[in-house]
Amino acid sequence: MDCSLSPIRAMEQRGLKARTPRQFWFALMVVLDILWRGATAQIRYSISEEVQDGTVVGNIAKDLGLDKSALTDRGYRIVSGSTEPLFEVNQNDGILYVKKRIDREEVCDRTSPCLINLKTVLENPLEIHYVAVEILDINDHTPVFTEKEKRLEIFESALPGARFQLQAARDPDVGQLSIQQYRLSHNEYFRLEVKDRGEDLKVPFLVLQKQLDRETAGKHKLRLTAVDGGKPAKSGAIEITVDVLDVNDNSPVFTKEVYSATLKENVPVDTVVIQLNATDLDQSANSEIIYSFGNEVDAKLKDIFKIDANTGEIKVIGKIDFEKSKSYEIDIQASDKGPVPLTTDKSVMITVIDVNDNAPEIEVTSFSSSIKEDSKIGTTVALISVRDLDSGINGKVICTIKEDVPFTLSPSLQENMYAVVTRSQLDREMVAHFEFTIVAKDTGDPYFSTEKTMSVVVSDVNDNNPEFLTSPYVFYITENNSPGASVFSVRASDRDESDNAVISYHILRDGREANKFTSFLNINSETGDILALKSFDFETLKTFQFQVVATDSGAPSLSSNVTVHVFILDQNDNAPVILYPVSSNGSAEGVEEIPRNVNAGHLVTKVRAYDADIGYNGWLLFSLQEVTAHSLFGLDRYTGQIRTLRSFTETDEAEHKLLILVKDNGNVSLSATATVVVKLVEPREAFAAADVKSASKDDEDNNVTFYLMITLGSVSTLFLISIIVLIAMQCSKSTDYTSKYLQETNYDGTLCHSIQYRSGDKRYMLVGPRMSIGSTIVPGSHANTLVLPDRRGTSTEFQVVATDSGTPSLSSNVTVHVFILDQNDNAPVILYPVSSNGSAEGVEEIPRNVNAGHLVTKVRAYDADIGYNGWLLFSLQEVTAHSLFGLDRYTGQIRTLRSFTETDEAEHKLLILVKDNGNVSLSATATVVVKLVEPREAFAAADVKSASKDEEDNNVTFYLMITLGSVSTLFLISIIVLIAMQCSKSTDCTSKYLQETNYDGTLCHSIQYRSGDKRYMLVGPRMSIGSTIVPGSHANTLVLPDRRGTSTEMQFKSFSNILE
Repeated sequence: MDCSLSPIRAMEQRGLKARTPRQFWFALMVVLDILWRGATAQIRYSISEEVQDGTVVGNIAKDLGLDKSALTDRGYRIVSGSTEPLFEVNQNDGILYVKKRIDREEVCDRTSPCLINLKTVLENPLEIHYVAVEILDINDHTPVFTEKEKRLEIFESALPGARFQLQAARDPDVGQLSIQQYRLSHNEYFRLEVKDRGEDLKVPFLVLQKQLDRETAGKHKLRLTAVDGGKPAKSGAIEITVDVLDVNDNSPVFTKEVYSATLKENVPVDTVVIQLNATDLDQSANSEIIYSFGNEVDAKLKDIFKIDANTGEIKVIGKIDFEKSKSYEIDIQASDKGPVPLTTDKSVMITVIDVNDNAPEIEVTSFSSSIKEDSKIGTTVALISVRDLDSGINGKVICTIKEDVPFTLSPSLQENMYAVVTRSQLDREMVAHFEFTIVAKDTGDPYFSTEKTMSVVVSDVNDNNPEFLTSPYVFYITENNSPGASVFSVRASDRDESDNAVISYHILRDGREANKFTSFLNINSETGDILALKSFDFETLKTFQFQVVATDSGAPSLSSNVTVHVFILDQNDNAPVILYPVSSNGSAEGVEEIPRNVNAGHLVTKVRAYDADIGYNGWLLFSLQEVTAHSLFGLDRYTGQIRTLRSFTETDEAEHKLLILVKDNGNVSLSATATVVVKLVEPREAFAAADVKSASKDDEDNNVTFYLMITLGSVSTLFLISIIVLIAMQCSKSTDYTSKYLQETNYDGTLCHSIQYRSGDKRYMLVGPRMSIGSTIVPGSHANTLVLPDRRGTSTEFQVVATDSGTPSLSSNVTVHVFILDQNDNAPVILYPVSSNGSAEGVEEIPRNVNAGHLVTKVRAYDADIGYNGWLLFSLQEVTAHSLFGLDRYTGQIRTLRSFTETDEAEHKLLILVKDNGNVSLSATATVVVKLVEPREAFAAADVKSASKDEEDNNVTFYLMITLGSVSTLFLISIIVLIAMQCSKSTDCTSKYLQETNYDGTLCHSIQYRSGDKRYMLVGPRMSIGSTIVPGSHANTLVLPDRRGTSTEMQFKSFSNILE
């Protein structure tokens, strides 16, 4: 206690030293010091009423921490007034006892809570302790009505809804133990309403709910029961007799539903409070109204108010005291003068207003106008005291701070003394100056208030690190930039002021492999502009990262760093390079020999080229610049495949020269040319060339073991016979087993691959973002329908016949095709990773020494929907270190963004969200845990696999030498079986799809179906190999060949129509 008051006492003492006369203030200070030392905190106990004498209330000495041995010597006692004390304290042990039985209703009446305040005294030195004992109520009283029977007279003309006040029961208990409800015996004419008037007073009203009829029933017996809230509950009852009168049938009616008035305390006698007005529809004496108090009005109210029987005015005849009663509710009756008067009850609510005429006063005893922003919570800024000359509720003062500031008022142990302290951490960067108002307001009505304004300045400390505008920074630089020029800049700000906010920049150069590119960069320490000291080449360096540190000038200084990711953008600075054909002298020339009897569509050769650039700069297109016969050869502009357009005739020349131009798609395109000479030879010459190549192949395999050469020699004779038989079979059939795709010269897509598969009763094709040769687009299909053969015979169609009424009647029919449109009703399904329990979780182990761009794994998923509904995008939802891993949103590839350091954790958890592109997208998640292992651990598994592979190769060689000799005798039988199988097979071959290894899209699938003589396939935004676009189809329908056994003539006709 003394510690908490010492700042106030010290300030008061400093103020007293400066005043005169010194002797007077010195004496006053000594008295105040004694009073401070005697004040202690209050102790509060609670006991139930009616407990036995001698019941222990509590150990005051123990709770106050007093020495029990000194209680008797210091005369520990309870100071009581003139009344007999209810408690006594034992001077030996300090225990407080009940001295006599306590009746809560006798001590506190209806006051709640019931508190008995005790003052205990210790002498030498003097100590006064206050103890409050709360007397808890018990349910020791039963609700009681003042009368055993109540008789009511009600006219039969009373309307439903008429209310009749009943006698209220009395229960001295309070709170939940007082009367909680009234119950009325069951009847069809009356119901019960209870009005809560506060202070545990509930008044029952009898409400008429059905018209009375004296001739049917002239008397009604009711029973009213009052029940309190005790457990078990207690109750009391009263018998009510209702007499139905048959006379005057119109009761007086008040003009208002509610009558209320306000009245100030201490108003003079004869003051008119309110005037009531009631009317009666009857005539003469039956319409004359007499006003009076209700039967249940308390006699004390009649000593304060009176009512004029003729005018209905309620006047004051006694003293109105707010402290005695804050409101009055008076029941008024309006009666007519009929032979049998009718009455109407109405309640009047009168509210008493207290008078308040003094404003509070605020005095500042100590004040500090400046405070550091790092001050602890609870630091004192000022000390104030308040007072109000009024008493009671009008003299009670509440002090608050008007504004929302980080200061609060802490009350002192002394009443009406407050300390202004900090309630939260200050931050000068948020608010540097506070001006707030202390409001002292009494609780009078109307209240008076006084305001005092204070101004506090928050001084700065260096507590804010520099903050970069964004983190991390991502910059894109076009390759071949000018050395020494500023390429980008970083900016940081510091919310401190003065020297604490002055920032300098430098690049972090720690010699690590990841920061080796910082030697090519320089930074302006004042502006943060970064200069490139060399020209970057995209083909050599695609991306790198480094860190920039921003440091302020505070003492001590604070700093922050940011990672800068730099991506080099490609320019079209590399021309295409011809990979094939290439002659012995290095020029792009080649000679191809083909038999003269090949059919249309025969693959002559394929020009292969690459471009070191990426994107459109590296996207190559092939075109025929020169050709001796345009009708003989065609070049696929995307694949570089050269095919025959028709069969050769005897008149065609034997040698043709083709000049192929290969160019990229840059803004300023670069190109290269290749020359292909096609020579037509007779079939036997073609096979001779094959024999030469076979012999060359044998020379390359001269390392085959001696035993294998002996075994192959024994098989060679049988192999030659088999070759002759197979050639004979092939000559009797169509030599072209590849799909007869039609080339669309105007198609501007790029080839990729597709994968066909079946799921349930549907067939799908997974395709990429580029389209294939051989399929056409059906008009009006919005670039998403491929025509494919349906070999299951299913179709959704029906026919409608229209017939006229002529004689004879004529009719026509039409075929209706029904197509089911896709909705996004399938969520993505994770294909990889998948754990053993079926959840989409996987663990990947990679060496710690891998470089940036290392492929960690690839998340694979598919969606059963089609089109945009099945187009999947990948995103990183959660990752332990954003600077370590990156996810390609289209392919699902997870790659490292930088090299790992020793400080990086050994395990990282990545949560990948896969969602489709439907209007209401659906999604799935996969979890990948990446574990970093030392290089020797990472390659241990590879060593085991390599050893296992060598052992398997040795075993294969050993068994091959033993079994190959025995297989030679069965080879002829195998060839015969193969010939038989070939004769029984259909010549229809499945589509040969070429896999594009560099494809980086996400696979989506298509659904094949048939409509009439067409076959369709619904696809997403990417399409499959082997299809071409039909003119006028809005680039959305592919037509694929139908291999269900239709005649060659029909196929040729269909293709001819397409070409037209």
